[in-house]
Amino acid sequence: ICHSGDKMKNTDIPSFARWGEKGVLALMSDSTNVEVEGYTMSEQEVAKNLEKIISTAEGRAIVALFASNVFRIQQVIDIAWRTHRKVTFNGRSMEQITDVAMRLGYIQAPPGTIVDIKQIHKLRPDEVVIITTGSQGEAMSALARMASGVHKHINIRKGDTVILSSKYIPGNEKAISNIINRLYRRGAEVVYSKVAQIHTSGHAHQEELKMMIHLTRPKYFIPIHGEYRHLVVHARLAEKLGLARDHVIVAEDGQVITFDSENGGRIDGNVQTGRILVDGKGIGDVGRSVLKERRELSEDGLVVVILIIDEETGVVLYGPELVSKGFVFDSATGYLVDDAQCVILEIVEEYEAGLDSRVELIRKKLQRALKQYFSFAIKRRPLIVPIIIEV
Repeated sequence: ICHSGDKMKNTDIPSFARWGEKGVLALMSDSTNVEVEGYTMSEQEVAKNLEKIISTAEGRAIVALFASNVFRIQQVIDIAWRTHRKVTFNGRSMEQITDVAMRLGYIQAPPGTIVDIKQIHKLRPDEVVIITTGSQGEAMSALARMASGVHKHINIRKGDTVILSSKYIPGNEKAISNIINRLYRRGAEVVYSKVAQIHTSGHAHQEELKMMIHLTRPKYFIPIHGEYRHLVVHARLAEKLGLARDHVIVAEDGQVITFDSENGGRIDGNVQTGRILVDGKGIGDVGRSVLKERRELSEDGLVVVILIIDEETGVVLYGPELVSKGFVFDSATGYLVDDAQCVILEIVEEYEAGLDSRVELIRKKLQRALKQYFSFAIKRRPLIVPIIIEV
């Protein structure tokens, strides 16, 4: 079984070809860019464009990219050396990955090229290249902190050139745009994929995906890594290249694929998949109801209703008292308390003393009624927590 990995840039083509000669039962192939025709742009073209930008930058060149893109990091180091600049790494994941990659020999730099971030202030701006995280606009990333002016070592200033050498991941467009705007406000020149060809996808395009199928000549084909539409398009592409429809398996997360001599390849059952939430020392014990409550707390606040009722007569002995958190009852909205108390007392009167499950019935109706009331009165739906005691 051959797995292409989620990125096929710089793939060891001869190895896949050798496996194809030996015989491949199934090829699991990345589908992310299956809708894009042709071939991916070469890394050499990206390097040429990056070198042009860095070599003409008046001040510091700050290159933001994925920390996992070791090949691109090496390209930037090579460019820095050729343009007589020093390199420093910024961002925890960037520092960790480059440290491991250098120890293993995947990143190489001439002596004296890499400097500590604390030393860059001793260099002229046009002698510095900063390779950093934050190309996707992550809120607490190194680049976001620079753009906000709260970075410990780097303050963006006029003359800096910031290069976002990565593709926008769907859903991050707004965050990236906000960072670009903040960088411009601080006087930096910003270069990104929409204005220059400074990134090429690591995910193979159609022609490279076809080549992978031709090289491995699999008996079965399994498209992976993409949205469902990508899997379907990739499956159709494999069929056009000669694979039988019943030998192309489109599976989703959690589905088990089984191969045997009698029935061949097929989807055979499911296993549980999905996100496991870690909450302090608890692992997997936070469910949807807890998440829903926390979301309500964060957005609309909390109202606690305290009520003491005589068990025999049903008369209210104390309250109703309303306590709010993240939900203010001020003088302008003082009527809310009075009206809410009236709603509570009307509900209490609906249920006679001695009725089975009276407290639970009152509690449930209070929650519904008060949510509806606050939503109608002030367009907010706080979490309602009734504390009802019978004595």
